[in-house]
Formats: sequence, C-alpha cells, structure tokens
Amino acid sequence: MATDEYDLIVLGGGPVGENVADRAVQAGLTAIIVESELVGGECSYWACMPSKALLRSAQALRAAQNVDGAKQAVTGTLDVRAVLARRDSFTANWSDDGQVKWLDSAGIDLARGHGRISGEREVTVTDPDGATRVLKARHAVAISTGTSASIAPIDGLADAAPWTSREATSAQEIPASLAIIGGGVVAVEMATAYASLGAKVTVIARGELLANMETFAGERVGAGLRELGVDVRTKTDTARVRRDAEGVTITLGDGTEIIADEVLAATGRTPRSADIGLGAVGLEPGRYIETDDTLRVPASDWLYAVGDVNGRVLLTHQGKYQARAAGDVIAARAKGEDVDDAAWGRHVATADHAAVPQVVFGEPEVASVGLTAKAAEEAGYSTRVIDQDLGAVAGASLREDGYAGQARMVVDTKRDVILGVTFVGPDVADLLQAATIAVVGEVPISRLWHAVPAYPTVSEVWLRLLEQYGRASA
Repeated sequence: MATDEYDLIVLGGGPVGENVADRAVQAGLTAIIVESELVGGECSYWACMPSKALLRSAQALRAAQNVDGAKQAVTGTLDVRAVLARRDSFTANWSDDGQVKWLDSAGIDLARGHGRISGEREVTVTDPDGATRVLKARHAVAISTGTSASIAPIDGLADAAPWTSREATSAQEIPASLAIIGGGVVAVEMATAYASLGAKVTVIARGELLANMETFAGERVGAGLRELGVDVRTKTDTARVRRDAEGVTITLGDGTEIIADEVLAATGRTPRSADIGLGAVGLEPGRYIETDDTLRVPASDWLYAVGDVNGRVLLTHQGKYQARAAGDVIAARAKGEDVDDAAWGRHVATADHAAVPQVVFGEPEVASVGLTAKAAEEAGYSTRVIDQDLGAVAGASLREDGYAGQARMVVDTKRDVILGVTFVGPDVADLLQAATIAVVGEVPISRLWHAVPAYPTVSEVWLRLLEQYGRASA
C-alpha cells in the first residue's frame, strides 16, 4: 500500500474541487484531487454545460422568429440530431482527457478512485481495480463531492427507472412524451428543452413553479411553457408511478392518470457524503456538512467542505466562489499568513448569505440576485418594492417584437441600497451582473443615478426603476 503526502487533498474533481486545488497550488502548496468519475464533474457533463447547449438552439430560433424581417427568412425547424451533436461537443463526448491535461498543466496531481477519510488529515483511495493508496495531508483536506439527484418518496417512482438530470441532459434520443415531476430549475429548463425538441411534455409540480423566486417569475415561466405546448400542472400531488411495457403511468392525487414514455424526477438534490468516511472524524454521513464562512468545518483546523456538499448554495458559480476563498485561506493558514475573514474579506464566502446570482434558462429567462421581496420582509428590512414592465423599455422593444417581461427592485429604505433584483424576459441573463454589483457593493441609490444606461438598450430598465423609486420616495 503506497502512502503519499501533499499539503492539500481534495475529494472531488468537479469545478469546485479544481478551483480549490488551483488556488492552493498558485499560492505555493502541493495538491492532489481524488475523483471516481470524470474530472470536471456534474456541471461539465450532466448539468450546466449540456443543459444550456440543449436549450440554446431553440432560443436562437425563437429569437429570430420574434423579429419581423428575420422571421421571414427562417423557414425550417430545429435539426434535433444537430442539437444533440452540439450538446455532445460541449461534454467532449463525456471524455475528461482535456480536463486531465489541464490538471497536469496546473501542477495538480490526480488519483483515480473512491476516496474516504480514514483518519486525521488522511484519505484512503480505492482505485477501480480494488488497490488502495493512503494519502496524507500536511495541512488540509477539502471535501468537494457535490450532490446527486434525489428521488422523492413517491410510491413506485424509484422502481419505475426514472430519469434524473443526468439522463435528461445526456439522452441520445428524444422521447415522444416526457412527464416531469418537480417545479424547480431542472424541471423548468428540461421542460423547455424537450418541448422545443418535439416531445409532448407534462410538468407536475407539488407547489408553484420556481417557488423560491419572486412569484411573478414562476407565473411568467408557466405561461411561457404553456405557449410551447407544455401541460403545466401546479399545486398537484403525485400519488404513484408505474412503468410497464406501454411506458410510465403517473397517477395524480385526484386519481387522474398521465401516460408518458419517460418520467424525469426533478425533485431535489442530496449531498454526496454518505460514503466518504465522515464517521471517522465524528460527522454524520449522508448529511450536508456545516462550515463557517471560510468553508472550514467547525471544531476542525484541517477539514473543509466546499461547494454543493455544504448545502450553503447549490450553484456551480457560487461553489467556485467558495473554492477561491477556501483555496486562498488554506494556503494562508498553511503559510502562517494573516487571514482576512471579516465580512466581504478575501477568505470568506459572504455573498452566500444574501447576494447570490442565479439564472433560469427557461422560456422566458429568469435572472435574480439577492433577496426577494418576501425574504427581505421576513428578514426584518424596511423595504420598498419597485416593479417595471420590461416591454415598455425602448431597448427591449427593439430586441424582439412584442417583447414581454418584468423587473423588480427591492430597496432597503433605511439605507437606500438595493437588497434584490429580479428580471424575467428574453435574454435577461445579460442584465444580471450589473444588479449583482449593485447588491454586493451596496451602492447607494443616489450614486446609481449617475450610472447612465446607454440608449436604446434593455439596461435602460435601471433608469425606469430609479425614476419610480425617486417618485415614490419624494
């Protein structure tokens, strides 16, 4: 049994683990990543990249069809095989050769196999052939194993061979019909993609769509899905699921039956922490791993949990943000340097709490950052909520004929700073970074008046929001 020593051992080779290791190595530490699947992780092969590739072709087609003069030139329909081939190119056909080459160029070692914590600062790796190797960390072990799709405890669902997000983003054939159980981001995006690719899609959501966002976001997305031909059923329970030779039968709470070729369980995520040796360090397997804002596990001076596995924010970009802080603080502590762990410091993930940006690539898009109106009120802020019809903005009307959308700004009236912003409409993702900067920077409304949006662009929505706030506050 071989034993090797590194400054840092990272469990999990997704984008989060890669970034933790890279930051530490750039600071002069040695690092090794332990990965049992593909280097690059869920985002690269089964989530962010393939899902957006599946969505983009239809988005581009619809955009052209919504501009007079261009729509007359669009005479064909989507080429499904070409869409799937383009998706495959973004996953490198599920090969991680390129990612492994990047690790090598970055000076990060790789151990293929399943890693388990086997003691303090110790990880035992079992390779695919069953051989074991013990790794010792001089300074830190970072757990970046992410999450996996969870299957809701619905009678018969687990036995019906349901798709999860992995199957939905990697399918090589489009089924004639697809039932989706769930109302969150995966449900919305895959409903949009598969309806655009020709499937008859039914969405069954126990509550509202996108329930954690502003209410109007779910309402507008539901209307957009229905325009695509999706049968959207909200506030609907699923009683049981059964697969037979004819397909999948979903029985709803009222006894109604829906029959589809495939069923997608888009019912949440669960941490990949059940079999990584947490018991050896006094932590409960299978749970999200609690951390402080430097991503270190409480009562430990060497163990970190970074990305989805800590349950703070289940988004790739936020996990990479955490990874930059974690890699830097691991290096600082290893080298005896000062730790900048005050709010918004270099070594903390302060934005996780109330400044998280997110885009849902549905039809239409939803882009949000910070607190919703409801969350801000529940947090005790004195707020004013400003809504703006995006279609009334000149730049939006030029972008698409009949542009429809909505913007909301939630303002802390005591400090006159923005707590949250939500945009819903075509291509609103490109508006999000400006909103994120305003929220993170706590830019005073009085200063934002001087951030003049170019005319005619959709960004002119900022002027309209500020004008309304000014009138309302006068």
